[in-house]
Amino acid sequence: MKKKNLYSLACLMIIGWHAFAQTLVTQVKPADSKKWGYANIKGEIIIEPQYEKCYEFSADGYAPIYDTKARQYYFINTKGEKLATEVKDFKLIDGLGFDLKGFDDGLVPIRQGEKWGYMNTSGKVSIPAKYDHVLGFNGGHTVVQKDDKFIILNTRGEETVVNIPGLQDVKGFAEGLAPYRTGDKKFGFINEQGTVAIPAQFESVGYFSGGLAWAKNMEKKVGYINPAGEWVIKPQFDVAKEFDAKSGMARVKTGDQWAYVSKTGNIVYVKDTNLWGDFSNGLAQGRKNDKVGFFNTKGEWVIAPKFDATRDFKNGYAAARQGDKWGMIDTKGDWVIQPSFDGIKDMELVK
Repeated sequence: MKKKNLYSLACLMIIGWHAFAQTLVTQVKPADSKKWGYANIKGEIIIEPQYEKCYEFSADGYAPIYDTKARQYYFINTKGEKLATEVKDFKLIDGLGFDLKGFDDGLVPIRQGEKWGYMNTSGKVSIPAKYDHVLGFNGGHTVVQKDDKFIILNTRGEETVVNIPGLQDVKGFAEGLAPYRTGDKKFGFINEQGTVAIPAQFESVGYFSGGLAWAKNMEKKVGYINPAGEWVIKPQFDVAKEFDAKSGMARVKTGDQWAYVSKTGNIVYVKDTNLWGDFSNGLAQGRKNDKVGFFNTKGEWVIAPKFDATRDFKNGYAAARQGDKWGMIDTKGDWVIQPSFDGIKDMELVK
């Protein structure tokens, strides 16, 4: 066999191995159970229901668990095995339990005493707890606060102090840019080097997604800007959301009417619904005759409104409820996990 063919075969084997090495996992609460566990894409229980509070798996292969009796967090892998950590008594960023996240870029923020640092997937403290406020990593960088200074941190723990006159706040990074706010309550964006990428000139801003971010001008109209701060879609909306990567559509509102806008500024109105969800994985939730389904970027029903409730699509699947039981559907609307659970969350792609 020629060397070129051998090389191609080796590449295909590597790609195949990586695909095989990943798995899909969701949180489930079985019927008549008060405990949560985890199941695979077939609906097979892979970690027995035993947790009062558990959260999604990150791509790094670990899920946070909260022990309500011990009042302590820990992490498990997809076999249900605890991650051994050098720090036993730590806290995580917990927004009332609804938006708790685990590892990003191989690191998770932990609080020891009154200070925050970061732990890696080996259970070691990779960045010492010395900060007053922290955020999760995104794209290799995050924003932390120490005393009255805002600092950009990379995954090696290297610090870059943000020196902007009148700086009041800095949010998290998305696509290499982070919103910042000055004393005159105007917003702009900084880059990963801590310098101004887009000067503070907006009343409010969102996060970059698909190369665009929504921004509200001082006349209180919302449009979309590019990383240079230029208007790509002129300010004309009252409310705007982030773009969905797959569909290239974002939800917008003018007056009391919701619609969708493309990256080229084309506005699509969907009339055959009384619910306008955000696009996710190329589909958006809609509702008709008290039943929920999904429509595409043309406003056409791709999945007929036949469910009693749904969650957004993630990794090609969406939780759906029929009667009082939850299951999981694919993008055709077919059940991949029959509606037999009292609760089910998003399908996560895990190493």
